[in-house]
Amino acid sequence: MELRFSPLFSGSSGNATYVGCDDAHILVDAGLSGTRVTQELMKVGVNPAVLSAILVTHEHSDHIKGIGILSRKYDLPVFATEGTWREMYGKIGAISPRNMRIFEPGQDFYIGSIDVTPFATPHDAGQPVGYTFEISGAKLAIATDLGSVRDSWLKYVKGADAVILESNYDPGMLETGPYPYDLKKRIMGRHGHLSNDDAGEVAAELAKNGTRQIILGHLSKENNYPELALQCTLSALKLAGLEAQGDLRVMVASRDGNSGMYSVTAALQETRYL
Repeated sequence: MELRFSPLFSGSSGNATYVGCDDAHILVDAGLSGTRVTQELMKVGVNPAVLSAILVTHEHSDHIKGIGILSRKYDLPVFATEGTWREMYGKIGAISPRNMRIFEPGQDFYIGSIDVTPFATPHDAGQPVGYTFEISGAKLAIATDLGSVRDSWLKYVKGADAVILESNYDPGMLETGPYPYDLKKRIMGRHGHLSNDDAGEVAAELAKNGTRQIILGHLSKENNYPELALQCTLSALKLAGLEAQGDLRVMVASRDGNSGMYSVTAALQETRYL
C-alpha cells in the first residue's frame, strides 16, 4: 500500500497538507478558510467528505483557521496535544466532544493503516509537534515551525523517504526588512523558525540517512523567496558531496496552492494533477 501526500499550502500565510492511503485520508493543519482548503483538496483528487481526521501541529492562526468549520461540516475528529487544545480554545469554534482527540508527543497511534508518530518541536506555542507517517516501509515526515536544529526532533525525521522541511527565512532579508525588532528576534530565536542555512544543514543530514525527497516549506513571504531557499539547500548538499541528482530531489512547496500529489513507496514517484 502506498503513502500519498500533497502540500496544499505552505507558508507564513497558511499551511495544510494532505496525507493518505487507501483506507485513511488525513489533513495536517488547515491554516486557510475551509473553502480554500476544500478547493485544493478537490484539485488533487481528494473529496473532503472522505477525510478521516485533522491533525494539528500547533495553535497559531496560519495552521488552524479552517479546522473548526471542516470538523463541523464533515464530522471530523481533531487530534492535538493537550497544550494545543488549551491554546486553541475559543479560536476555532465549538468542536463536538466526541471529535476531540488528545495525544502525547512521542506516542504513536494509527489512523487506518497509517502509523502516526507526533514529536515535540521547539516553537513558541502551547505544545507544538511535527509528525511522521509510516506504512509498508514508506515514511513521510512533516517538520516545520522549528526554532532550531536539535537531535530531539531530528531523530524522528531521519530515515524518512520524504520530508517536508521548514526553510522559513533568509537571515539577510530578515535583518534588513521591515519587521519590528522584537518580531525579528522571535523568528531568529531558538523557538522561532528555521532559516535557509538551517534547512540546508538539515537537508544534508537527511540525505546522508536515506531521504530521497526534500520539500522545502513554510517560506516567509516577506523574508524569503523560493529560488533563494532552493539554491541554499542545493549548495549545502553540494558542499556535503550530496548533489541533488538521480533519485535525490529537492523542491519548494507552493505558498498559495497545492504542489501536486506524491506517493512514497519503495521508490518515490510523482503524480501531478493539473
